[in-house]
Amino acid sequence: MYQRPELLSPAGNWECLRAAVANGANAIYFGLERFNARMRADNFRTEELAEVIGYLRHYGVRGFVTFNTLIFTDELREAECLLRTLEEAGVDAIIVQDPGLARLAREVAPELELHASTQMTITSPEGLQLARELGITRAVLARELSLRELKRFPTDEFPVEVFVHGALCVAYSGQCLTSESLGQRSANRGECAQACRLPYQLLVDGRLKDLGDKRFLLSPQDLAGIEEIPELIRLGVASFKIEGRLKSPEYVAAVTRVYRDAIDRAMASLNSETDAGEIPDHDLYSLEMTFSRGLYSGWLHGVNHQRLVSGRCGKKRGAFIGFVQKVGRDFVEVDPEVELKPGDGVVFDAGKDTEHEQGGRIYEVRSRQLLFRNGQIDFQQVNIGDRLWKTDDPALNRQLRNSFARDPERARIPVDMEVSGRSGSPLRLRLVCGDQSCEASSELNLSPARTSALSGAVLREQLSRLGGTRYILRKLDLQLPDDVFLPMGMINRLRRDAVANLDVAMESDRPAGGELRGTLAPPQSTNKQVSPPFEQRVRSSSKSVLSQLLVDAPACRQPSPELIVLCRNFNQIEVALEERVETIYVDFEDVRLYRQAVDRIGDCAHAFLATPRIQKSGEQGFFRLIENAQPYGVLIRNLGSVSFFRDKRFRLHGDFSLNVANPLTAGFFVRRGLDQLTISYDLNLKEVLSLLRYQPANRFELTIHQHMPMFHMEHCVFAAFLSDGTDYTNCGRPCDRHEVKLRDRVGSEHLVKPDVGCRNTVFNSRAQSGAQCAQVLLAAGLRRFRVELLNENRSEARQLIRVYRRLIKGEIPGEEVWREIKVHLQLGVTKGTLE
Repeated sequence: MYQRPELLSPAGNWECLRAAVANGANAIYFGLERFNARMRADNFRTEELAEVIGYLRHYGVRGFVTFNTLIFTDELREAECLLRTLEEAGVDAIIVQDPGLARLAREVAPELELHASTQMTITSPEGLQLARELGITRAVLARELSLRELKRFPTDEFPVEVFVHGALCVAYSGQCLTSESLGQRSANRGECAQACRLPYQLLVDGRLKDLGDKRFLLSPQDLAGIEEIPELIRLGVASFKIEGRLKSPEYVAAVTRVYRDAIDRAMASLNSETDAGEIPDHDLYSLEMTFSRGLYSGWLHGVNHQRLVSGRCGKKRGAFIGFVQKVGRDFVEVDPEVELKPGDGVVFDAGKDTEHEQGGRIYEVRSRQLLFRNGQIDFQQVNIGDRLWKTDDPALNRQLRNSFARDPERARIPVDMEVSGRSGSPLRLRLVCGDQSCEASSELNLSPARTSALSGAVLREQLSRLGGTRYILRKLDLQLPDDVFLPMGMINRLRRDAVANLDVAMESDRPAGGELRGTLAPPQSTNKQVSPPFEQRVRSSSKSVLSQLLVDAPACRQPSPELIVLCRNFNQIEVALEERVETIYVDFEDVRLYRQAVDRIGDCAHAFLATPRIQKSGEQGFFRLIENAQPYGVLIRNLGSVSFFRDKRFRLHGDFSLNVANPLTAGFFVRRGLDQLTISYDLNLKEVLSLLRYQPANRFELTIHQHMPMFHMEHCVFAAFLSDGTDYTNCGRPCDRHEVKLRDRVGSEHLVKPDVGCRNTVFNSRAQSGAQCAQVLLAAGLRRFRVELLNENRSEARQLIRVYRRLIKGEIPGEEVWREIKVHLQLGVTKGTLE
């Protein structure tokens, strides 16, 4: 028997929340004014929490709060207060990105379930294991996982959640620094600027590549995993998540209803071993019309670089109508693939600038001719062969709004009743609901019947009167002789007493922050609890927990400042060795060259080998290649590599991708074997100094010069636009032969580099320097600074190493470094995100 999964819907405001509940959601996730990854949504106010949770409780729906941003050090006290508020309000779970917040939540609000956000970048069972050590009770897995990769997760031991519908980010969640790099609007802080939805040009070996009408090279089609619902249920996925806290209530209503029906069909099919049948056309139409950039199964069937990104648009399209066959004076002619009505909205897609497209509402439909009001469409801008999309259907919108115009009937929990007794004894009523049962007895004894005896029909009618309760009678078992009597008033009182007893039993059996037993949400989403304690509890009701976890960093020995250099080729390693760099990070695309790099560095420096930024299930071979190369240390870039390497003999340094933004997160990773941590790129100078107050400064390093890695993505630009291949097995590896850059709307050219897993990183065209902050950081005790080389030649690499070494020794001021770098770097330099 398969477990029924939870359907989890988004709510950016009250209308969306009501739409989700009315259309069959088992749980809702929503954000508050702070600390959520969709700050552009309406969101809810903290003072509304009691009302929101009360509304959800009334309908047997669970409520999850998104607490899924990085938490800076000076925000931890506010976060502690909010955690207490959430627990007191009866919130069922919080969705978290920051390990330090998870650690704090376990101490401050132990009744709250902790769900790891997709922003935590959990891509492998090894990464999941580390999340479990945080006290996480459910993990939202990365959207880039396929069905085959999901099979490797222990879903029978630990509940996992996957996205099944909505917008796809092209970059791994939690690993996108584009908004931060280009405009100091961090996606890890809920301020994504959606740079992936903008047009780009492709430069191959310095020359512009003609891609025809493909301009939106990083904008994936929207995820639609509706056909994969049966297989996801077979895999034991506990919760199916719908993206969309920025979407309309009509979208929430339509998508929730379509997936509610799909889950119900799949469960009936799986349990009866019959075919679930095709997805109804009207369901697919609803998904397309409420929001769609094109619907695709995403990564669920593995990588397909020819399908994921169409390249033609970056915004909503809707349902495809057809190609323009004729253009008249005030009409176009088309052979429509969908029903069209007066009032429907359409847009003409010429494959050009989507900001200036022609479109409007249909005035009249005459067979294949679509007529528009005079002047609404500039028909000189419309050509035969243009695509025509249906963007709005007012009739569908009215239907969807009607679905949540009134509050739905309250969800009812099935209950079984057993009635027993004999003349001279009380009538006994036993109620059974899920795992709970209770009994009640009548105040009066049963007496011999003189005229009308108690019949099954009479008892069923009286005992089924549960309209004012959360229950509904499912089965009635009578164990009574045929000749007994009890007044109707006594039977009604007995029913009320039994229901009251059952209410008490159900409330006492509510899991920590969870739902009532017997409701429609899946048992595995609440019953499987992971033992969270990873450190001795210090919880105190009279004193701030944070004050016990957060103490000033002890004074430590102040070693000489050190410059660490990250190299991406052998020439850069040679320069670093010639300049007597003591610690060299090696980050090669081909990890098979790692042993050769270690041999070349030898005893001249400490060689650290960088792990891939992402590790999926089945990719431990990359870790073994690093282990077999026998480096001095490993640069750790993901949760899975922490699990793999922490029991090895290597020195471990945590990279920026671990998102260390506060001392609690730092402490978590230090306790798991990491000797040194790179400070998150989301922090400015003030926030870095706050972090250094509470952790020894010798635990940290700061990247003082780099081309910031903006997008890190499963999508391969090389395969998608320089080959006809679907993945690395048939793309011909154009990445081995070509240099590729993406030119944005302001003319900046951002280098694209592949890694060993055929994932792409897009690097900011301009180098970022924190030279102006160096003296302040040195005064705060920071002693380790990193320079990351990208494509610098030997001369450029030598210049950077020398100038930054002089800087951290105090021989030249930051402004002089800035001026010198500006002269020598052809692509320019920015003062970056520390300011």
